[in-house]
Amino acid sequence: MDFPLISSLFRSLFRRRACARPINSLTRRNYSLLPKLPLPKITADTSGETWQPRTAFLQKDRMGEFEKYPMVDARELARRKERPKRVKMLVRDFIDDSLYNPNYGFFSKFAVIFSTEKPFAFNLIRDENQFQRVLGERYTSFEDKLDEVEMNPVRQLWHTPTELFKPYYGEAVARYLVENYKLTLFPYSDLIIYEMGAGNGTMMSNILDHVRHREPDVYQRTKYRVIEISENLASLQRARAAAGGHSEKIEIVNKSIFDWNTYVSDPCFFLALEVFDNFAHDIVRYDPQTEQPLQGIVLIDAAGEFIEFYTPKLDPTAERYLRIRQKVARPGYSHPLKGPKLLRRLRDQLTPFPENLTTPEYIPTKMLGFFDILREQFPAHRLVVSDFHALPDAIKGINAPVVQTRYNRTSIPVTTPFVQQGLFDILFPTDFEVMDDMYKAMTGKLTRVMKQEDFLRSWAYLEETETINGDNPMLNWYKNASVLSSV
Repeated sequence: MDFPLISSLFRSLFRRRACARPINSLTRRNYSLLPKLPLPKITADTSGETWQPRTAFLQKDRMGEFEKYPMVDARELARRKERPKRVKMLVRDFIDDSLYNPNYGFFSKFAVIFSTEKPFAFNLIRDENQFQRVLGERYTSFEDKLDEVEMNPVRQLWHTPTELFKPYYGEAVARYLVENYKLTLFPYSDLIIYEMGAGNGTMMSNILDHVRHREPDVYQRTKYRVIEISENLASLQRARAAAGGHSEKIEIVNKSIFDWNTYVSDPCFFLALEVFDNFAHDIVRYDPQTEQPLQGIVLIDAAGEFIEFYTPKLDPTAERYLRIRQKVARPGYSHPLKGPKLLRRLRDQLTPFPENLTTPEYIPTKMLGFFDILREQFPAHRLVVSDFHALPDAIKGINAPVVQTRYNRTSIPVTTPFVQQGLFDILFPTDFEVMDDMYKAMTGKLTRVMKQEDFLRSWAYLEETETINGDNPMLNWYKNASVLSSV
């Protein structure tokens, strides 16, 4: 890896204060909420494509390059060892490639999951402030040990509630699974659990440890299957299962869920814990006059620069998402065209330099494909989703992501998803109401949505994560997370 080249890139980011600012060095999954120039008119040609320049200054027409460069997708790019140039792609393929490309993707090459050798002793910690200081010390120690093996200024270190609150968070999920299994399936069917994107394997280990200790009869009937796209993490998960004595209970399927083609007729529970936030999204913007949607395409030129185009010719997946949402989503969801049309036109007339496309809307088209797979390949599944329903410091747009990286242990947020592939996390909030409506319509399942805090109050032993003064970080650090479960 060419660290001098990357260091030069990040030094330039630090100089551009309008686009980047240092924040708390505990990055990514601390997106939990702790208790604490106008664009020019867009030009179009007879092909029906439109070009949206990134700035209003010294732009040249790029339609010639757009017509000449080939259209590619994330599957094609997965075979490449270097970041592409002289191509164009849908925004969801750009994001998917940035996060998951096996040769330069964020999760494949740069992301490291923070973990501790032993759980935090919450009952011996004074309050949440002291917990945060202890966490910071362990973060530093964890990364110091990594640096002893290899210095890496762009290491992308992040944490999850599973790791911070182990084993208590995983045990709460285990109680939910076992109770629902015993109510409806035991002893006629096995307890079959699928987990998508299992990280270090901590949730898997915590669940199996709990079931083995508390429910030995259920443990005998338990099968745990992990669907993991990363080869490195799959190896780590196998080692974790062996160390815990669970090897006979575990099966690791090293592939993307979107490549799944095996029909599973057995009743099963499907865990998707903090994975929706990294599902690739498409960008849609609307013509304020006609209200016609236009889909975003990103062009990568010969110099590796990113140029946004918008076309009224929606691809089938984006068109299907918008059509299903319009039919099934309850009124009131966030949308760029929300509100009376007359009022929006009046607002545009009063704006000195109005844009002639609306603010971007990020639509979860990968989520749509995931629901298709659940319906077609796992018809008897019960889904458990946990993720963020809101994120601080998101970029501009409806359902817009947080885009940030780390350099020399300092977090740097930026204002666009079109950044060097692999070096930046792109993390989306989930609109749980819209997701709930679409999931029910596509699968026919009954569902329940609640705040993660309420889920934990129902299934966790809260005294285990309570500090001396009565604070409970496991509840308070993730108030912006929700849980969807189906039956």
